Amino acid sequence: MPSTTLAGRHLRSAAVIATAVLLAAGVAACGSSEDSPSAAPSPSAVASAGATTGVVGIRDPWVKAADKGMTAAFGTLVNDADTDVTITGASTEVSPMELHEMAMKDGKMVMQAKPGGIVIKAKSTHVLEPGGDHLMLMEVKQPVRAGDELTFTLTFTDGRTQTFSAVAKPFTGAQESYAPGHGASPMPGMSMSPAS
Repeated sequence: MPSTTLAGRHLRSAAVIATAVLLAAGVAACGSSEDSPSAAPSPSAVASAGATTGVVGIRDPWVKAADKGMTAAFGTLVNDADTDVTITGASTEVSPMELHEMAMKDGKMVMQAKPGGIVIKAKSTHVLEPGGDHLMLMEVKQPVRAGDELTFTLTFTDGRTQTFSAVAKPFTGAQESYAPGHGASPMPGMSMSPAS
């Protein structure tokens, strides 16, 4: 009987010690850098902060799936700053890239490089969409399948860069064709076959 009581005491003591350790860890975890200015942020806090900060916000980014040739990336760019921001370039490992727009030329809608880059006005948004401004992948080195996640890097006029990821989706909406000669060839009514 005494051995059972002794074992019970040891178990209770271990439970009390474990609870105290957990409470101390919980109190320490609740402390912020404001409470202790010399405390460095944890690596996970830095990673989450880096994932949500950047020159611009990027909402709903996606890429048009394509087996070969050209395709494009889209999304909504958000500028919360008090000054305009200009994207001057974009890159990805899958393809060389250009900043493109759809514009009227000789009475026809054509796709062309966007002179001056893509400007996101202060405290506003700028939509990248089929039939409008977009990030053009010039010649994919491999098929971009629905569900694939691609990483892009944007370059801004002041030299800053920002990386984001976008998932590929099938899209037949505007029926744009990202074919060679896109900048010189008219795109009447944009009734083109989708990239394949």
